Amino acid sequence: MQDIPGAWLRTARGAGLLGPNGSPAPTIFAEMSALAARTGAINLGQGFPDEDGPAAVLEAAREAIAQGVNQYPPGRGFPDLLAAVAEHQARFYGLRLDPERDILITAGATEALASALLALIDGTDDEVVVFEPYYDSYAACVALAGARLVTVPLRWPDFQPDLDELRRAVTDRTRIILVNDPHNPTGAVFGRDVLEEIVRLAERHDAVIVTDEVYEHLTFGTTHTPIATLPGAWERTLTISSGGKTFSTTGWKIGWISGPAPLVDAVLAVKQFLTYVNGAPFQPAIATGLRLPDAFFDGIAATLQHKRDLLGAGLCAAGFDVSEPQGSYFTVVDAATLGATDAGDFCRALPSRAGVVAIPLTAFVGPEHRQDYATLVRFAACKRVKVLEDAASRLLALAD
Repeated sequence: MQDIPGAWLRTARGAGLLGPNGSPAPTIFAEMSALAARTGAINLGQGFPDEDGPAAVLEAAREAIAQGVNQYPPGRGFPDLLAAVAEHQARFYGLRLDPERDILITAGATEALASALLALIDGTDDEVVVFEPYYDSYAACVALAGARLVTVPLRWPDFQPDLDELRRAVTDRTRIILVNDPHNPTGAVFGRDVLEEIVRLAERHDAVIVTDEVYEHLTFGTTHTPIATLPGAWERTLTISSGGKTFSTTGWKIGWISGPAPLVDAVLAVKQFLTYVNGAPFQPAIATGLRLPDAFFDGIAATLQHKRDLLGAGLCAAGFDVSEPQGSYFTVVDAATLGATDAGDFCRALPSRAGVVAIPLTAFVGPEHRQDYATLVRFAACKRVKVLEDAASRLLALAD
């Protein structure tokens, strides 16, 4: 087949995102989910809940549909959701946003990220610094924007970056420092010293900080600190979040990006030619969710912490070396203690050995660094307690 032209396609192929014929490379997530369905294994691979979100949020969506909120919403999003996002940022973090200028509603956090990268990257001389392992769409979006991905490693077991390595990664070529905190896939929550160094480096090298904070309300024994709240950060920071993880509505794809109006306007200039708008009846529902009382937000963190502990105990009993996460849905283990030398092979065999599906951490790193994470595996705790108990019981087969 004739090679498909296009600079971004060539870049994406080089990054391992496309197959040799230009076709999409199959993801490990699709492979593992199919394996779970085929074998009847418990799927602790992909990070989506198996329970619905709060009743008030679901009812608000049904009511919106019944009242005819089924056509295009305004380009920036419904004013009530914009106001709810502004109220949320003030309530939890003391950030004062103009809902008409500083916020944009997007088709989930992923579209917000893609729009920001496409808007802010000027060309192939630009670099985007990310922490590795990284959520898989980051590399794809950077390739789509035509920039170069520069990585800072997060190492077992605490997955906190080395500040000297961070300083070496950020240069005058850095256009964007992309931060995911709380972090997927490792479950790390970055320390204050890390966040302050990111701000200092961004100021020194005139870079924009783009933060993915979709797990902001899912931290354990620590408090989430948005980078935008740090001294000197606001004027160069775009903050991304969504309702999917907080309200267990990942299929609704309602996200938002906030920051200084000129940066948000640049993102809007791109976003309006991607999805244009989305999710009309779900926008008022997420506004309802953002206004739920503090007890709700405290409760979802406590519930997930209990699930983290339940899963972690089961993984320890199975013989894994476990890194205890400080946030997010995920727990990373080292399967070398069970004789693994390749996490991908281990995960492909796990359904037949123990009836559970997980994801190799090598799915979240570039080809040149996979050996550094060769035996690490990610499990998702965002499932019903009964499912996690069943999974823990099944994993005991590995200890025999």
